[in-house]
Amino acid sequence: MQKLTEGYGLIEGPLWDPARGLIFSDVLNGGVFCLNHEGQVSVVFEHRRGIGGISMHVDGGLIVSGRNISYKPFDGGTTITVLDRDEDNGNVGYNDITTDASGRIYAGSLGASPVFADGREPQSGDVYLIGLDGTARVVGHDIKLTNGLAVSPDGTRLYHSDTGRSTVHCYEIDGDGSLGPKEDFHVFENGAPDGLCVAEDGSVFVALAREGWGVAVINADGSFREHIRIPQPMCTSVCFGGDDLKDLYIVSGSDGMPTDKAGAVYKTRSAVAGLPVAPARVALTGATD
Repeated sequence: MQKLTEGYGLIEGPLWDPARGLIFSDVLNGGVFCLNHEGQVSVVFEHRRGIGGISMHVDGGLIVSGRNISYKPFDGGTTITVLDRDEDNGNVGYNDITTDASGRIYAGSLGASPVFADGREPQSGDVYLIGLDGTARVVGHDIKLTNGLAVSPDGTRLYHSDTGRSTVHCYEIDGDGSLGPKEDFHVFENGAPDGLCVAEDGSVFVALAREGWGVAVINADGSFREHIRIPQPMCTSVCFGGDDLKDLYIVSGSDGMPTDKAGAVYKTRSAVAGLPVAPARVALTGATD
């Protein structure tokens, strides 16, 4: 287990870009960063806080979550809102996102911010599907605290962390992207599921927040395989990277540490390769910032 960088408040949204390296956000302090192949960190985007999920887009930029789902080009051009929040109907923003093989986006909405005080009573959120034409619809309901999202290797199942219920749920995916009934995939007794990713053998790697101390590996049938420990209690997310997708990047937050800038990026090797995550291909037809 190597510590590659540290000094962040709450790292989220790790994403492997073969050309650039590991991309990640700092939810509390703002910004998107890139840890390149030589181990150097640079700023990709400044300022924006609350980014819990990041995806590549085929047009040469990133889809990021937060107060809305937006497209931000790498060249610093105009930001485009892909899906806005709806505060009047209990949607104050979005956390994790993922894509399916066709490039559609699944996004989990928040009924109240889990990290920024907004005076709202905790409310459940929904799962949104953003289609290739850029239109969005709700395809899942009643997520107490939405977190990690990922699709199975065969594209027929969506995994979704509900941190508030200490459960990773799963849904069958229909051909049009709609979701079947929510089912329990794995319920955790220690730690709470946060970000997650899927390996090529169908196993699910789940970051464990709330004194989780690392990543739980869950077999495709929902049974526990192993625990990968990091030296920090607040493990927030995980992704595969490297040329063979066997580098496992694990990120953390500062909770339980002596400083509020203890968020770090760790790397270890995995016996199984990760599943590549397709770039988003949704139409960029929304309003500009």
